Amino acid sequence: MAGSTSFKKKLNLLDLTFLGVGSIVGSGWLFAAQGAAVYAGPSAWLAWVIAAVAFILLGLTYAELGGMLPRAGGFVRYPNYTHGSLTGYLTGFAAMLAYSSVAGVEVEAVRGYASRWLPALATSSGGPSVWGYILEIALLVVFFLLNYWSVNVFGKVNSIVTAIKFIVPLLTLIVLLFSFHGGNYSVGGASPGGFKGVMQAVAVSGIAFAFLGWRQAVDFGSEAKNPQRHIPLAIILAISVSALLYIALQLVFIGAVPPDVLAKSGGWAHLKFSEAPYAELATSLGMLWLANVLFIDAVISPSGTGNIYVSGTTRVLFAWAKTGLFYSLFGKVDRRTGIPRGALWLSVILAIVWVLPENYSVWGGLVGAVTGATVLTYVCGPISAASLRRTSPDIHRPFRLAGLSVIAPLAFIAGSFIIYWGGWNNNSILIGMTLASLVLYFAFMDRDASWHQKLKSEWRAGIWLVVYYVFMMVMSYIGSFGPMKQPIIPYGWDLLVVAIGALLIYYWAVASALPQPVIDSDDEEDLAVKAANV
Repeated sequence: MAGSTSFKKKLNLLDLTFLGVGSIVGSGWLFAAQGAAVYAGPSAWLAWVIAAVAFILLGLTYAELGGMLPRAGGFVRYPNYTHGSLTGYLTGFAAMLAYSSVAGVEVEAVRGYASRWLPALATSSGGPSVWGYILEIALLVVFFLLNYWSVNVFGKVNSIVTAIKFIVPLLTLIVLLFSFHGGNYSVGGASPGGFKGVMQAVAVSGIAFAFLGWRQAVDFGSEAKNPQRHIPLAIILAISVSALLYIALQLVFIGAVPPDVLAKSGGWAHLKFSEAPYAELATSLGMLWLANVLFIDAVISPSGTGNIYVSGTTRVLFAWAKTGLFYSLFGKVDRRTGIPRGALWLSVILAIVWVLPENYSVWGGLVGAVTGATVLTYVCGPISAASLRRTSPDIHRPFRLAGLSVIAPLAFIAGSFIIYWGGWNNNSILIGMTLASLVLYFAFMDRDASWHQKLKSEWRAGIWLVVYYVFMMVMSYIGSFGPMKQPIIPYGWDLLVVAIGALLIYYWAVASALPQPVIDSDDEEDLAVKAANV
């Protein structure tokens, strides 16, 4: 790993967009439509719209950041630039949890569908058998090797896989239109139903999870040929294209469920097409050929997404190391391939840990947790973008987001809602682990002569994030999405409290940013950031 050098700039706009779309269109579309229907019934399509709007708002703030400061693993580094090591560390820890687990979710989806052909891959309860675990780990090793060779090989393989796997959802959409039953939209029985059901569907049915991959254009920013122009375009294109596809698929799924099946289940709350919703739906409609196509795609699509996330986790670990808050070994880039191979090794090891028996048994086991952990990293973007507008207005911005003063706080509120809707079980574990990890933060702080002063100033700039985490965890317990049968703050009022609390913390966070951002513009990443005030 010695002789680290710059990343290889090999990825064009199509590659970056396909990284986003390829990461988005994974196992989520195969599972989330049924889960959303259970929570929200015929209104499930609205959950996709809400999620798309939320992530577009968040994505627009990162479009400005990514064009202005193209960095590998930028999600981890931007909070560190604007608010110091405390926010950088907390964001990095949450990102490590979020990124490293997704590849495990995706290979579990592959194993789950493949078990329909090879029953030996599953136990009687549907979880992975010994052979199932071997398959999952073998897939992760394949992803590791594809990434190990070079970013050019990885990018081109991903573009081909994405082009292939995008065809199957489109085919499914067209075919199911011919079995559409408009009367299904008048059937009730969802649990809990109504707008609360829509909100729960966003966070825990897999809908928000299905959108998480849009960030890949930011993570691969240092490997883009023209990052200032292509990163913003890739983010917007990936979210928009995927949103249109997802909304259309949900509308068709609701309409294609046979009325007799819906009647037997007693409404949407008890609808269950085994562990392969679209394939089982096609089978119930007598379309065995489509079911077989869907089973094949259920191996290809999650595999493509898992491959991207192994690489994305590598960039996050690299970025965390570059902030000085993680071991420097993982911040070195291999001279020949342009890959941070130490971070890649750790990435695949973490992914394997997530698929061990103690952690995963079925696809949906930790989807809500993965979503919450990821959005915990996203919500810092609007704050970093607004803070840099205030403290460094003269930094060159190839993409300058119009209306940032309105979009950024709305994005922060939208992200806070997604975290809140995830519920107490998810948030207590995620936020609890992240806050508990602060004991490790001190292990990575430099103990030089200025240590105490640095610690004081950076805690002053970052304490808002600790307060935010505590606020979200408390609301998750006392609000209507918590474990209490009679919540202290009832439904409706709890949403208002979350929105107001998030807004107050947002303005506090922007006001508490470091007077001058600490931006690493070293030669290793070949970055040219010019600021008149630096």
